[in-house]
Amino acid sequence: MPGGVNSPVRAFQSVGGTPLFIKKGKGAEITDEDGNTYIDYCQSWGPLILGHANQKIEQKVIQTIQQGTSFGAPTQLENELAELIVSNHNYIEKIRFVSSGTEAAMSAIRLARGITGKDKVIKFEGCYHGHVDSLLVSAGSGLATFGEASSAGIPQSYVKDTLVLPLNDQEALKKCVAQFKDQIACIAIEPIPANNGLLIQGKEFLQFLRDLCDQTGILLLFDEVISGFRVGFQGAAGYYDIQPDLIAFGKIIGGGFPVGAYASSAKNMAHVAPEGPVYQAGTLSGNPVAMAGGIAQLSQCLAPNFYEDLHEKTKALVDPILAHAKANNYPFFMYHIGSIFWTTYLTDNILSAASQIRKESSTYFKKMHRYLLENGIYVAPSAFEVGFISHTHTRSQIERTAQVFKGGLDFVFKEA
Repeated sequence: MPGGVNSPVRAFQSVGGTPLFIKKGKGAEITDEDGNTYIDYCQSWGPLILGHANQKIEQKVIQTIQQGTSFGAPTQLENELAELIVSNHNYIEKIRFVSSGTEAAMSAIRLARGITGKDKVIKFEGCYHGHVDSLLVSAGSGLATFGEASSAGIPQSYVKDTLVLPLNDQEALKKCVAQFKDQIACIAIEPIPANNGLLIQGKEFLQFLRDLCDQTGILLLFDEVISGFRVGFQGAAGYYDIQPDLIAFGKIIGGGFPVGAYASSAKNMAHVAPEGPVYQAGTLSGNPVAMAGGIAQLSQCLAPNFYEDLHEKTKALVDPILAHAKANNYPFFMYHIGSIFWTTYLTDNILSAASQIRKESSTYFKKMHRYLLENGIYVAPSAFEVGFISHTHTRSQIERTAQVFKGGLDFVFKEA
């Protein structure tokens, strides 16, 4: 395997050392092949909102597997999960299941182009929409319009219709739309950008996007692969009460199994084959195992006060760490929304754009990551990835984590 892994960040390249090889997980903890146990704040990069090896998910999945794993034909479970999601999400009317968040974003973009008959897409620096060729793009030189491929192997012709703009910059957006408005199919954004730090935008900018799209006939795509069902059952759309035209969802709707989805109004989804001319297919789309996991997980997420409890747990982690940093005048900040959090160094200000993150902060994170591992805490091995609280994190685990973090801050800044 290239680098010994099947996804780049797992290689520990940015933090050094040897990656953990995980043997098992239960609740909020994971155990590696060497027998070391850690309190886990990665949670499979977010989808395990109920923690590892949830009993109800296990039971539902095992029961389903005993009947078969995949048929490439409709099953009742697809309808059950679709109804569960749509009937509890006020911002969508129809949904199409796919096999990953990348596929969800790719399909939503294709649908936007099919509906509008236009080719160009606006995305924002610091937002990630999967490893689709046309979306794996960073800002180019000159006026922030045409982007440049951020990976080898992507022809320039694939990204010529992708326009990349800075986050939270209304003037840049106005200029871009004025220049290309008759060619733009959609504006794509992570409404809670969480792939390059946690760059919380607030409602004002998102409402500006909604209003601009209404004025110009451009469609608005919320990529909620991370924020969906994390800040509330209705995701960022519900959190900010803003109606997007399209939404992309990720693995959280499958209880940790490979799955994604895109959703919209019945009118927009009528453009998708077999009803309409926008083709999208997948042999394992809506496979019964992932559907079973999703039904078992999302049903539990609908429990009263489920998200309020997660939010309180997140605050219980963040508040004492921030208080310690402030008391010691450490240049450090910890952002959070819902059950998502992120740490950054060399600043104590709110960051809303990727360009505001100081690259040198990675050096501090590298030291902190090693300290956390040595003290039984596992976070994602990248300074730009966020952390997640699960329903199974206990108060004592959170208190212990806060104490370790405070010790880590002392270590990092006194050694610096």
